[in-house]
This record gives sequence, structure tokens and C-alpha cells, in this order.
Amino acid sequence: MNKNKAEDIKILNLKKINNSVTDYFVLCTGKSTTQIGAIADIIEKKVSKKFNEKPWKKEGKINKEWILIDFVNVVVHIFQENKRSLYNLEKLWGDAKLEVVK
Repeated sequence: MNKNKAEDIKILNLKKINNSVTDYFVLCTGKSTTQIGAIADIIEKKVSKKFNEKPWKKEGKINKEWILIDFVNVVVHIFQENKRSLYNLEKLWGDAKLEVVK
């Protein structure tokens, strides 16, 4: 297993949903707190390098059960499996267009 490789990656397109908080959610899962932290770090580095963007806000970097990285138009959620199941954003935002990334 690649320590930086996220699993079960999905993109929720929220653009057509009235009063949505952002244009896109990117959801993914990590197997451990170490992996979740590494995924968050690599996402920040790649977005910074490719788009010259820094996160507007970050949450969850201490406990690493659910890290949220807010780039304003795109919000990335990196979950432990149990937290992803618990909060089930795919169902909560069920009106969003869903894209599975392979």
C-alpha cells in the first residue's frame, strides 16, 4: 500500500445545489492516522505547486480522523473509514452529481 494513496475517492459536484457551501467536495479514505496526514500533506503541496493556491482553512490535522482542507471552491475531506461511514456525506449531499475516481 502506498502511504500517500487515498482510497474510495469520490467527487461531489455541488454547483447546481442551491445554497451549497462550495462547488465541489472531494471525499477519500485513509487506513490510518499516519496515512491520512500524509494524504493531506501531499494534496496541499500539489495544489500549491500546480495552482499556486493555499487552503483558506484546515481542520482535523491534530487527531487525523477527518481532515478537511478548504480551498473555497473545492473542499477536500480525508476520512478514517469509520468516520466516513458515520457522517456519510454522499448521502447527506445526495442531490449532488457524484463522480467516482479510479
